[in-house]
Amino acid sequence: MSAVLDGADDQLEAAAPARRVTRDPRWLWWLGAPLLVLSLAVAASQGAYAIGLADLPRLWAWWQQPADAPFDPELTAAQVFWHIRAPRLLMATLAGSALGVAGAAMQGLFRNPLADPGLIGVSAGAALGAACSIVLLPLLGLMPAGFAVGLSGMGVTMLSAFAGGVAVTALAWRLANTQGQVQLANLLLVGLAINALAMAGLGLLTYLASDTQQRALNFWLLGSLAPSQWATVMAVLPPTVAALAAGRWLMRPLDALALGEAQARAMGVNVKRLQTVSVAMTALAVGAVTSAIGMVGFIGLLAPHLVRLLLGPCHGVVLPGAALTGACLVLLADTAARTVAAPVELPLGVLTGLMGAPVFLYLLRQRGHRH
Repeated sequence: MSAVLDGADDQLEAAAPARRVTRDPRWLWWLGAPLLVLSLAVAASQGAYAIGLADLPRLWAWWQQPADAPFDPELTAAQVFWHIRAPRLLMATLAGSALGVAGAAMQGLFRNPLADPGLIGVSAGAALGAACSIVLLPLLGLMPAGFAVGLSGMGVTMLSAFAGGVAVTALAWRLANTQGQVQLANLLLVGLAINALAMAGLGLLTYLASDTQQRALNFWLLGSLAPSQWATVMAVLPPTVAALAAGRWLMRPLDALALGEAQARAMGVNVKRLQTVSVAMTALAVGAVTSAIGMVGFIGLLAPHLVRLLLGPCHGVVLPGAALTGACLVLLADTAARTVAAPVELPLGVLTGLMGAPVFLYLLRQRGHRH
């Protein structure tokens, strides 16, 4: 089967002669790794408490300092970094990687560079799950009022958001299944309908919410890395690692699928398993990220497309490249959110929308010209 998929890679390269195509991962690491390190350095040094780039290496000596240690000017930067900024940087890296690889998988599965993980309803489902925890459970008397808004209820809200994202994706998959086969066109239409239904549910719960609950709902709708803590980083880490591992398995089958489902089956690819793994990986990754930082749009659309424009459509480069690019985009967007209107912090989802929507419109226009 390996030789057959190698032939699929060759056909894929021949199908896109106008673009630079490479299967050499060294291009990816030469471009992506320095960019990620630079993004981390910029994000680490910028904020309400500025830390010089030259001071960053010395912070490692004070990483064990507790958050409630007596004030010491020499330790303040280390305390700010390790207890506030480092969890935020890691969460941004994990979230961008998960969204990027999920977007690349969805674009490969739908064979459309304009596809997005939100098409199957996982983001809207996660937000609806969080809204149910914040508004509906107290309304039904299953949880004290304001419990989910406080720190003690964040775990319950995160679990509800994750369960909502996975449940909505499973429902879309079930409704799109006809006689044991899932048609991607049906999955797309079902996902759009479920997205609309989830947003209607969000609107109803927002209408029923109190002022305090509405402020909490705005976090899930607009997205923010402000609540990032080491506990939330540890919660998002396993799903992100699992998604990256699944992305490694998807590389070559997605290359074969780019030639069409019939051709992929003739090459020995189990298309049904490929669809199942891609959708499950997207639900796991995007559900975990949305449960922790809220809805952050356009990263899953932009990251793989940028890699594809630079290095070509081979998924052996696009999937890991989308993870690196997504991490860089979220890091830089969060840095802008913390600094543009300091000391006020802008919502992360607003900045990614302002960054992604014009690019999306440009891609649509270019696609129309090619057609």
